Amino acid sequence: MKAKESKIILLMSSYPPRQCGLATFSSDVVNSVKLIFGDSLPIEVCALQKEENQFEYGLDVHYALTVSSIDEYRILAEKINNRDDIGMVCIEHEFGLFEGDYGNYLLSFLLAINKPIATVFHTVLPGPNDKLKKIVKAIIDLSNKIVVLTKSSQEILIKDYDCQESKLRIIPHGTHMVLWDQKEKLKNEFNYSGKTVLSTFGLISDNKNIETVLYALPDIIAKHPEVIYLVIGKTHPEVLKKEGEKYRNMLMDTAKKLKIENNVFFINEFLELKQLLNYLILSDIYLFASKDPNQAVSGTFAYAMSCGCAIISTPIAHAVESLNSSIGILLHEFDKPEEFKSAILELVENKEKRLRMGRNGYAFTHETTWENIALKYAFLFAEVTESKEKLRFTFPPIKLDHIKELTTDYGILQFSNFSQPDLSAGYTLDDNARALINIVMYYDMSADPIALDLAEIYLNFIVEIQREDGRFDNYKDINRQLTKQNELVNLEDCNGRALWSLGFLLAHQKKLPIDLVQQAQKAWDKATVHIDAVTSPRAIAYTLKGLYYYYQANQEKGIKKNIAQLADKLLNHYHINSDEEWCWYEDYMTYANNVLPEAMLFSFLATGDLKYKNIALITFDFLLSHYFMKGELSVISNRGWFVKGVKKNTYGEQPIEVATTIITLHLFYEVTGNVKYRDQLNLAFSWFLGNNHLNQIIYNRVNGASYDGLEEKNVNINQGAESTLCFFKAQLIMNKYKDYDKYRHLDTSNVLQFEL
Repeated sequence: MKAKESKIILLMSSYPPRQCGLATFSSDVVNSVKLIFGDSLPIEVCALQKEENQFEYGLDVHYALTVSSIDEYRILAEKINNRDDIGMVCIEHEFGLFEGDYGNYLLSFLLAINKPIATVFHTVLPGPNDKLKKIVKAIIDLSNKIVVLTKSSQEILIKDYDCQESKLRIIPHGTHMVLWDQKEKLKNEFNYSGKTVLSTFGLISDNKNIETVLYALPDIIAKHPEVIYLVIGKTHPEVLKKEGEKYRNMLMDTAKKLKIENNVFFINEFLELKQLLNYLILSDIYLFASKDPNQAVSGTFAYAMSCGCAIISTPIAHAVESLNSSIGILLHEFDKPEEFKSAILELVENKEKRLRMGRNGYAFTHETTWENIALKYAFLFAEVTESKEKLRFTFPPIKLDHIKELTTDYGILQFSNFSQPDLSAGYTLDDNARALINIVMYYDMSADPIALDLAEIYLNFIVEIQREDGRFDNYKDINRQLTKQNELVNLEDCNGRALWSLGFLLAHQKKLPIDLVQQAQKAWDKATVHIDAVTSPRAIAYTLKGLYYYYQANQEKGIKKNIAQLADKLLNHYHINSDEEWCWYEDYMTYANNVLPEAMLFSFLATGDLKYKNIALITFDFLLSHYFMKGELSVISNRGWFVKGVKKNTYGEQPIEVATTIITLHLFYEVTGNVKYRDQLNLAFSWFLGNNHLNQIIYNRVNGASYDGLEEKNVNINQGAESTLCFFKAQLIMNKYKDYDKYRHLDTSNVLQFEL
């Protein structure tokens, strides 16, 4: 199905270049849906404006509604009704956005339109009077779906407006994905080094109640002169029209009167997104002082939390729901400078506490990144328009950023804290072997010269950690010293991975510099003298992969004989452990299970012996029967291995298992041509893109990393080497299928059958 056949979503809202929070919100919705789903979910915008021809809009805007003219609502509805290609209308609703009593002009549009409607209520007022209740109930009745941004808004609509819960959907305010470790760097760039930065941002009006913060600051600044307060944002355009800069001037006068003007800075700009996020990232504490108890949600609050600020907030509904004591301080009342003073002092004087709060808030808001919010809106739109089968993911960009960030001049580091490399964890042969394979594969595809520099680093690590007798250790600390861990664990698997990486490099020797090839050959020759001693199934499998790749460039009879000997060992494991209901090489499944049937199929390709192919097919299909169920991939959990005769554990899924599934499906499809493997390949990759039990993206679009795991209720957003390298390799494989429409836009029709 071509994307142009998909029904168009018409979004009604204020929209840039209009400067208001809802315009920014709506633009973020449109841009994020485009980013994740491309042209498989086309969106057009009907921009709401106070006056005719008030703004010059971009290409997204196909209609402009002057909200003060009630006749235009009906005329617009007729235009939309005459278009067969529009599947639904999504209305971003805010009181004051539409004209009439409580915005009741909107009803003339709703009564005239014959398209499905989803209405997003950004504000829900509790305890309505009769007129307000009647208008809101009419909007609810004329809408197919109602979206709110908080649980409290949902509860008010059910309790005070008699809305059916089945009609409601909670989709939180989105946040922008940023990297964690930028605070000090940005402070230096903005000349705030050594400062404790407090901030507030948004379009300025007296509802922001900023003076409450100003009155709290004199004693704090007297005690801590390094404290500065940034008031970021222009005066709200509607306020500016009515009263000019009266409120801002009052704030500036107040700062002078309190003698804190040298510590309070007014940044009177409507900032571009990148600059705004930079200000928030460098802020230590974000202050939210709104005095409106009925404010349901705040985009500024959400953005600040997602940028790693500790939060101090008055008790609006959004803050009450999300601001627990591990993330910030929720004040008890509005308009109380003493409460702000006490809370600010507590965090200024306890750096560890505010850093911990910032980290927790950053992690908490991962599920509300605009990429994840795009999934929720797209699934809702597809449900309303009954076009689930047409929804396709776009292919995420291949990026080396995080791999380079994790790589020192010695090797690739093992772990990270969020996106920040964790030096204390040191290095492993496992990760450097994976990195070498991936970067050679990347160089073969791209001829990017940076890949050769990285390959040299990873190969040097492998060579340096090889013992004189040819075997390999696995663990080194940040000081490049071997750790005791090497004496406590079985090193067979890492030795197998080392051979796999060396064999893979040597298979591509014609495209690589001679010094790399000679270095790898020398390490290979030293290591292969021990292959007869390999006993564990995975170590056998990794070694077989190395031998297979080496055999592609060096078709020596001895290598072919080694492959057959090791394949027979793996086959013997199968015969010992398998039965009619358990077609596997061990009596349990652990990690990287796919490598076993993959190695068996490689053995067939090298030797031509059909017994290896037959067992490869039997065991791989058995594994896949436990991985693919109800249109979704669910791999072996790291919370407990899958033991023969025992029910499989769920959750605790890791990228390594998904990536090795993709790697093996690719091989089996290439060898057999069986289209079921291609379909499952597509489905497996969509796990990274949001087709999983949480419907959350498992990769970081900013730096190209993968998150470390999918848990029961959250994503582990640390971005270690193993996870990132596994995702990177999966991308390199899927890149080969990009020319096919099915792979350019990955099918998510199955996931939409589940409750989101």
